[in-house]
Amino acid sequence: MRLAGLYAITPDSADSDALIGKARAALEYAHLGGWAALQYRNKAAGPLQRRAEAHALRELCRPRGVPLIVNDDLELALASDADGLHLGRDDGTLSAARARLGARLLGASCYGRLELARAAVAAGADYVAFGSVFPSATKPGAVRAPFALFGAARTLGVPLVAIGGITLANAAAVIRAGADCVAVISDLFDAPDIAVRARAFASLFISQPSVSA
Repeated sequence: MRLAGLYAITPDSADSDALIGKARAALEYAHLGGWAALQYRNKAAGPLQRRAEAHALRELCRPRGVPLIVNDDLELALASDADGLHLGRDDGTLSAARARLGARLLGASCYGRLELARAAVAAGADYVAFGSVFPSATKPGAVRAPFALFGAARTLGVPLVAIGGITLANAAAVIRAGADCVAVISDLFDAPDIAVRARAFASLFISQPSVSA
Protein backbone atom coordinates (compact mmCIF):
# COMPACT_ATOMS: atom_id res chain seq x y z
CA MET A 1 0.00 0.00 0.00
CA ARG A 2 1.81 3.12 -1.27
CA LEU A 3 0.73 6.28 0.54
CA ALA A 4 0.34 9.55 -1.33
CA GLY A 5 -2.05 12.43 -0.76
CA LEU A 6 -3.90 14.01 2.14
CA TYR A 7 -3.07 12.42 5.48
CA ALA A 8 -5.79 13.73 7.79
CA ILE A 9 -5.35 13.50 11.57
CA THR A 10 -8.41 13.71 13.79
CA PRO A 11 -8.51 16.54 16.34
CA ASP A 12 -8.71 16.04 20.09
CA SER A 13 -12.34 15.98 21.20
CA ALA A 14 -14.29 14.83 24.24
CA ASP A 15 -17.38 14.68 22.02
CA SER A 16 -17.44 11.47 19.97
CA ASP A 17 -20.36 12.56 17.82
CA ALA A 18 -18.55 15.76 16.89
CA LEU A 19 -15.32 13.94 16.04
CA ILE A 20 -17.04 11.29 13.92
CA GLY A 21 -19.11 13.98 12.21
CA LYS A 22 -16.00 15.92 11.27
CA ALA A 23 -14.33 12.77 9.94
CA ARG A 24 -17.41 11.93 7.89
CA ALA A 25 -17.40 15.40 6.37
CA ALA A 26 -13.69 15.20 5.53
CA LEU A 27 -14.22 11.87 3.77
CA GLU A 28 -17.18 13.05 1.70
CA TYR A 29 -15.19 13.33 -1.54
CA ALA A 30 -12.50 10.76 -0.68
CA HIS A 31 -13.76 8.41 -3.40
CA LEU A 32 -12.52 10.92 -5.97
CA GLY A 33 -8.91 10.32 -4.96
CA GLY A 34 -6.05 12.32 -3.51
CA TRP A 35 -6.19 10.73 -0.06
CA ALA A 36 -3.39 8.88 1.71
CA ALA A 37 -4.96 8.00 5.07
CA LEU A 38 -6.97 9.08 8.08
CA GLN A 39 -5.10 8.84 11.36
CA TYR A 40 -7.11 8.42 14.55
CA ARG A 41 -5.57 10.51 17.31
CA ASN A 42 -7.65 11.75 20.23
CA LYS A 43 -5.74 12.62 23.38
CA ALA A 44 -8.94 13.87 25.04
CA ALA A 45 -10.64 10.45 25.01
CA GLY A 46 -10.57 7.63 27.54
CA PRO A 47 -10.02 3.95 26.62
CA LEU A 48 -13.67 3.04 26.00
CA GLN A 49 -14.29 6.17 23.95
CA ARG A 50 -11.15 5.54 21.92
CA ARG A 51 -12.18 1.98 21.15
CA ALA A 52 -15.67 3.04 20.03
CA GLU A 53 -14.31 5.88 17.91
CA ALA A 54 -11.69 3.71 16.24
CA HIS A 55 -14.34 1.17 15.24
CA ALA A 56 -16.65 3.91 13.94
CA LEU A 57 -13.85 5.47 11.89
CA ARG A 58 -12.94 2.11 10.42
CA GLU A 59 -16.51 1.75 9.20
CA LEU A 60 -16.31 5.20 7.61
CA CYS A 61 -12.92 4.69 5.99
CA ARG A 62 -13.12 1.20 4.57
CA PRO A 63 -15.93 1.69 2.02
CA ARG A 64 -14.16 4.82 0.79
CA GLY A 65 -10.83 3.08 0.29
CA VAL A 66 -9.02 5.26 2.83
CA PRO A 67 -6.63 3.47 5.22
CA LEU A 68 -7.32 4.06 8.92
CA ILE A 69 -4.15 4.42 10.96
CA VAL A 70 -4.21 4.47 14.75
CA ASN A 71 -1.80 6.75 16.57
CA ASP A 72 0.41 5.42 19.36
CA ASP A 73 -1.70 2.40 20.39
CA LEU A 74 -0.81 -1.02 18.97
CA GLU A 75 -3.49 -2.87 20.90
CA LEU A 76 -6.19 -0.49 19.69
CA ALA A 77 -4.98 -0.78 16.10
CA LEU A 78 -5.28 -4.56 16.28
CA ALA A 79 -8.58 -4.59 18.20
CA SER A 80 -10.25 -2.18 15.78
CA ASP A 81 -8.90 -3.95 12.70
CA ALA A 82 -7.32 -0.70 11.58
CA ASP A 83 -5.12 -0.63 8.49
CA GLY A 84 -2.07 0.57 10.33
CA LEU A 85 -0.29 2.11 13.30
CA HIS A 86 1.80 5.24 13.74
CA LEU A 87 4.42 5.45 16.47
CA GLY A 88 6.39 8.35 17.90
CA ARG A 89 9.82 8.12 19.44
CA ASP A 90 8.48 7.16 22.90
CA ASP A 91 5.50 5.03 21.84
CA GLY A 92 7.04 1.59 21.60
CA THR A 93 9.52 -0.43 19.59
CA LEU A 94 9.00 -0.37 15.86
CA SER A 95 10.41 -3.86 15.30
CA ALA A 96 8.07 -5.34 17.93
CA ALA A 97 5.09 -3.56 16.41
CA ARG A 98 6.12 -4.75 12.94
CA ALA A 99 6.13 -8.36 14.15
CA ARG A 100 2.54 -8.09 15.42
CA LEU A 101 1.05 -5.96 12.65
CA GLY A 102 1.64 -8.40 9.83
CA ALA A 103 0.88 -6.69 6.52
CA ARG A 104 -0.67 -3.60 8.15
CA LEU A 105 0.97 -0.23 7.66
CA LEU A 106 3.54 1.00 10.15
CA GLY A 107 4.61 4.63 10.26
CA ALA A 108 7.14 6.46 12.39
CA SER A 109 7.63 10.04 13.49
CA CYS A 110 11.21 11.07 12.74
CA TYR A 111 10.98 14.77 13.64
CA GLY A 112 13.86 16.56 11.90
CA ARG A 113 16.36 13.70 11.87
CA LEU A 114 17.29 11.63 8.85
CA GLU A 115 19.09 9.08 11.02
CA LEU A 116 15.85 8.31 12.85
CA ALA A 117 14.16 7.73 9.51
CA ARG A 118 16.89 5.33 8.40
CA ALA A 119 16.56 3.38 11.64
CA ALA A 120 12.77 3.32 11.33
CA VAL A 121 12.87 1.89 7.81
CA ALA A 122 15.42 -0.72 8.94
CA ALA A 123 13.02 -1.68 11.75
CA GLY A 124 10.14 -2.18 9.31
CA ALA A 125 8.43 1.20 8.93
CA ASP A 126 6.40 1.55 5.72
CA TYR A 127 6.54 5.35 5.80
CA VAL A 128 8.23 8.08 7.83
CA ALA A 129 6.98 11.50 8.95
CA PHE A 130 9.06 14.65 9.31
CA GLY A 131 8.02 17.78 11.15
CA SER A 132 7.21 20.28 12.27
CA VAL A 133 7.78 21.82 8.84
CA PHE A 134 6.03 25.05 9.92
CA PRO A 135 5.15 26.45 13.36
CA SER A 136 2.44 24.21 14.80
CA ALA A 137 -0.41 25.18 17.08
CA THR A 138 -0.84 21.53 18.07
CA LYS A 139 2.82 21.16 19.12
CA PRO A 140 4.24 24.68 19.48
CA GLY A 141 7.55 23.44 20.89
CA ALA A 142 8.23 20.93 18.12
CA VAL A 143 11.63 20.93 16.42
CA ARG A 144 11.47 22.29 12.88
CA ALA A 145 12.21 19.99 9.95
CA PRO A 146 13.81 21.76 6.95
CA PHE A 147 12.45 21.27 3.43
CA ALA A 148 15.85 19.86 2.38
CA LEU A 149 15.19 16.83 4.54
CA PHE A 150 12.59 15.53 2.10
CA GLY A 151 15.06 15.52 -0.77
CA ALA A 152 17.70 13.80 1.35
CA ALA A 153 15.21 11.15 2.49
CA ARG A 154 14.16 10.09 -1.01
CA THR A 155 16.86 7.41 -0.98
CA LEU A 156 14.99 5.62 1.82
CA GLY A 157 12.47 4.34 -0.72
CA VAL A 158 9.38 4.85 1.45
CA PRO A 159 6.64 7.52 1.39
CA LEU A 160 7.50 10.74 3.21
CA VAL A 161 4.86 12.52 5.28
CA ALA A 162 5.16 16.20 6.17
CA ILE A 163 3.47 17.39 9.35
CA GLY A 164 3.25 20.53 11.42
CA GLY A 165 1.53 23.81 10.62
CA ILE A 166 0.47 22.73 7.13
CA THR A 167 -2.30 24.77 5.53
CA LEU A 168 -3.87 24.90 2.11
CA ALA A 169 -1.75 28.00 1.47
CA ASN A 170 1.62 26.31 2.12
CA ALA A 171 0.96 22.64 1.29
CA ALA A 172 2.02 22.92 -2.37
CA ALA A 173 5.48 24.11 -1.33
CA VAL A 174 5.93 21.06 0.90
CA ILE A 175 4.85 18.74 -1.91
CA ARG A 176 7.33 20.40 -4.29
CA ALA A 177 10.04 19.82 -1.68
CA GLY A 178 9.40 16.07 -1.93
CA ALA A 179 6.66 15.17 0.53
CA ASP A 180 4.38 12.37 -0.66
CA CYS A 181 1.72 13.21 1.93
CA VAL A 182 0.69 16.26 3.91
CA ALA A 183 -0.60 15.62 7.42
CA VAL A 184 -3.21 18.14 8.47
CA ILE A 185 -5.28 18.69 11.61
CA SER A 186 -6.37 22.28 12.31
CA ASP A 187 -6.51 23.69 8.80
CA LEU A 188 -8.79 20.83 7.82
CA PHE A 189 -10.98 20.15 10.84
CA ASP A 190 -11.39 23.81 11.85
CA ALA A 191 -12.37 24.86 8.33
CA PRO A 192 -15.85 26.37 7.79
CA ASP A 193 -16.60 23.60 5.28
CA ILE A 194 -14.53 20.51 6.10
CA ALA A 195 -15.62 18.56 3.02
CA VAL A 196 -14.59 21.33 0.63
CA ARG A 197 -11.28 21.92 2.44
CA ALA A 198 -10.45 18.20 2.33
CA ARG A 199 -11.24 18.12 -1.37
CA ALA A 200 -8.98 21.11 -1.95
CA PHE A 201 -6.08 19.39 -0.19
CA ALA A 202 -6.70 16.14 -2.07
CA SER A 203 -6.80 17.99 -5.38
CA LEU A 204 -3.18 19.04 -4.88
CA PHE A 205 -2.29 15.43 -5.63
CA ILE A 206 -4.55 14.82 -8.62
CA SER A 207 -5.45 16.61 -11.83
CA GLN A 208 -9.16 16.96 -11.09
CA PRO A 209 -10.38 20.41 -10.03
CA SER A 210 -11.43 20.87 -6.43
CA VAL A 211 -15.07 21.27 -5.41
CA SER A 212 -16.04 24.91 -5.00
CA ALA A 213 -18.11 26.10 -2.07
